[in-house]
Amino acid sequence: MFSLDPSFVGKAWPLFMWTITIVAAIGCCMGFKEFVWFMSVGYGFAVMCIGVFHLIFGLINSSLTIATAIISILFIIYGYRLGGYILKRELTNAHYKKTLESTGSTKAMPIPVSIMMWAMMSLLYTAQTSSLTYRVINGAKDNFFVYLGIVIMILAIVGEATADKQKSAAKKLNPKRFCDTGLYKIVRCPNYFSEILFWVGVSVSGIGAVSGKQWIVVIIALVMITFIMYNSAQRLELRQEKNYGLDKEYQKYSDTTPLIFPFTKQYHSMKVYRD
Repeated sequence: MFSLDPSFVGKAWPLFMWTITIVAAIGCCMGFKEFVWFMSVGYGFAVMCIGVFHLIFGLINSSLTIATAIISILFIIYGYRLGGYILKRELTNAHYKKTLESTGSTKAMPIPVSIMMWAMMSLLYTAQTSSLTYRVINGAKDNFFVYLGIVIMILAIVGEATADKQKSAAKKLNPKRFCDTGLYKIVRCPNYFSEILFWVGVSVSGIGAVSGKQWIVVIIALVMITFIMYNSAQRLELRQEKNYGLDKEYQKYSDTTPLIFPFTKQYHSMKVYRD
């Protein structure tokens, strides 16, 4: 098998990072069809493409460790499941598509705006996955923290997939009722919490592999995705208040079940006004 000098990546790390960004850009380029896809379908597929790239590059470069291989595969599973789920929902769920249209999310954007968003999202996805990239660049050995991070990532993937399945089942049973079964008994946005948890796991996996100023990129990316998920939970809360705010069962549910972080008393992200 063709092999590269293992020290090549460490010496040419800026080129390697920009290569990852190009891979992310390829993964989320479908945003030019639907602007919101830069941040949804493209998000999942960009992470998947980065996982594929690391897996193939590691095999070619003979630098693939067990942990690096597992994280790459988890990126692929995570990205494919998320991107595929969102794409299927947006193409087949008429009610969800109508909701997006009502919020203006499907509105066409000028090409310069789309290009700017494409570049920004590609850089964000590069930063989010940078723990793995820095592991490769630094030639880090597998340690306890990388496997701890992997366990957290697996729990997050299972949690997110379970939450999506439970909500789909609940909506099939009663499309007009909010979901408060399964993981939704613990927290109102278990999929968003699982999303944050996944990237916490990715960050934890970098302990002992990421060094110095590299942590700035990792931490900024984690803070940004946490903010994005919290903001998504806020927007979902607004829609649910509009749809179910006068329902006494929903009022009790939302006033006693945390919005996004389990086992906290953070029930609302805003002041709720009800007639």
